Parts: sequence; C-alpha cells; structure tokens
Amino acid sequence: MAEASFAPRVFSGIQPSGNLTLGNYLGALRRWVEMQDEGIPTVYCVVDLHAITVWQDPEKLRNAIREVASAFLAIGLDPARSILFNQSQVSGHAELAWMFNCVARIGWMYRMTQFKDKTAGKNAENSSLGLLAYPSLMAADILLYHATHVPVGEDQKQHIELTRDIAAKFNHDYGVDFFPMTEPVIEGVATKVMSLRDGNKKMSKSDPSDMSRINLTDDADAIAAKIRKARTDPEPLPETVEGLAGRAEATNLVNIYAALAGTSAEAVVTEYAGQPFSVFKPALADLAVAHLGPITGQMQRYMADPAEIDRILGAGAEKAAAIADPILARTKEIIGLISSRG
Repeated sequence: MAEASFAPRVFSGIQPSGNLTLGNYLGALRRWVEMQDEGIPTVYCVVDLHAITVWQDPEKLRNAIREVASAFLAIGLDPARSILFNQSQVSGHAELAWMFNCVARIGWMYRMTQFKDKTAGKNAENSSLGLLAYPSLMAADILLYHATHVPVGEDQKQHIELTRDIAAKFNHDYGVDFFPMTEPVIEGVATKVMSLRDGNKKMSKSDPSDMSRINLTDDADAIAAKIRKARTDPEPLPETVEGLAGRAEATNLVNIYAALAGTSAEAVVTEYAGQPFSVFKPALADLAVAHLGPITGQMQRYMADPAEIDRILGAGAEKAAAIADPILARTKEIIGLISSRG
C-alpha cells in the first residue's frame, strides 16, 4: 500500500487511570503540542474505555476523565486546532474494535509485553477479556481516523506494530488498501522517564510509591521534595555523558533536566561536571517547578469548572465522529455488513 495515499493525521490518547506524571508529559504530551503547532491534523483522546479493563469506581472515573482533559488544555492543546474528546462518546471505537477482534489472532495478544507485565505473578485467566484484547481496541482508536502517525513512548511501540499487523491483515484478507501503515513517533531525550526510586523502572502512575513519580498535580513543595529525595549514587556527575554508563538513577535525572531545559544530556553533564547531587538536585527542582507550576495552576482552574470540560469534550466528540463515521461505514461495506439505517 502506498503511504502517500493517506493524508497525514496524528492520533494519540491517554488513559484516565490515576494522576498524570512527568513521564506522561515528557514522553508524550509535550510532543502532542508540538505536533499541533506543526499544522498536521491532530486528534487527542482520553481513552476511558481502556481504563475499564479493570474495575473503576464510577465517580472517581468521571473525575479522572476530566482531570486528563484539564491536563490536555493546561499544556496548550487548543480545541480550535486539535480534536479533544473522550473515547466512549464515539461509538465507532468499540464497533471497529470488535471487527478487529475478528481479524487479530489470540496469539498476538498473548505476546504483548504489557499484558504479561500486568498479569505477572497473577492468574492471567482471572483477568478481564478486555485486558487481553485492549491492544485491538487501541488499533481501532488509531485506524478509525486513518491516523498516519502516533506520538508514543518507547514502551508503546509494540502496540503500534500490532496496529500495523492488524491493518495489513485486514487489507490482505479483503483485498483492499484501506487502512494505513501507521508510524510511531518516538522522539526526544526523555521519551521514557524512569522512576525516582528505581532508575531501571519506568515512572508510572500505578507505582505504589508516590515518591517514585512527579504528578502534574503536585505543587512546588512536593516537586522539590521528591527530587531532593530521588535515589542517586554517591559519585558526582561525570565529566562526559559516557561516564553515566551503569548509573541508572543519575542518567534519569540528567535526562529529565535535559528534556525540561530543551537541551542535550551532553550539555547538562558539561555544565555540572564534577558537581555533587547536592548541587544538581536543587537546580533540577527549580527547573521542574518553573516548568510544571503553570501547568498545575491551569489544571486547577479547569477542574473548578467541570461543565466547561464536559462541553469541550462533547464538542470534540462531534468533530471526531464526523471523521470516524465514514471510515467505519466503509469498513462495514468492505466486510459485507449492511450499515444503512434507512
């Protein structure tokens, strides 16, 4: 299939399952704003159907959906330039996911690293079917808009590869060139931000320790305290970036500084070469507070008006459906389903 036959369109989404973190911001959200400003059509989604693969308290889920939406707005996503909505308001996501469930193979789902991680040490058969099949829903999220590019963190690359596999199999099975081969967009110094307590683990909103992450809702004191208490080794910063080899926590803090400052890890190491972490951590804390403080303030202002958030999401869902509905209708036609309601 010729990639040129598909007009460029960006799609990405985040689950409303706990506080968004610095990792979400540096790994994905900031890039979303950049892509919006590049003039490519952008569709950004609160993927709330993904959140219910495990049980959610309904009231907390509603609040979490609005909190993620407030983060979208606070970081600079503009409803006039990007489509912003929550997934469950566009029924085509679930419809196309079922069709893809009938195209994808069970073995593909069992090979997904995140499913293995989420069921490690547990009886996988007690997990919801949704947890196993959610990569198929993720593929539907993307392909429902014929998205050509998805900005993601490195850990999500496997899901984009699966999306391509599903698109390719659908196209092959039905003899069409209908779905694009979506490309992941993985860029930046800190596309994978690690835990402040363990430099070998990804920073995660599901980590039991709140000290392992910086939340976008954290105030200045909390951010400074978490960076001050972040795990490091006793050695000073090296003279060159090569000296960070084998020093996971030091590497993580340097990468975070570089990403927030818009510079390279090499430049950070050069600036702080030979300095102890007692000097580097306060500088990093000041930088993080200066960068994240305005975002936190904006989120609080949006969250104080939930009706306005709901209005923005509803308007975005109408725009999303206007793109999705013809693609879904054509998919049904290709499969042989009768989609006319007349």
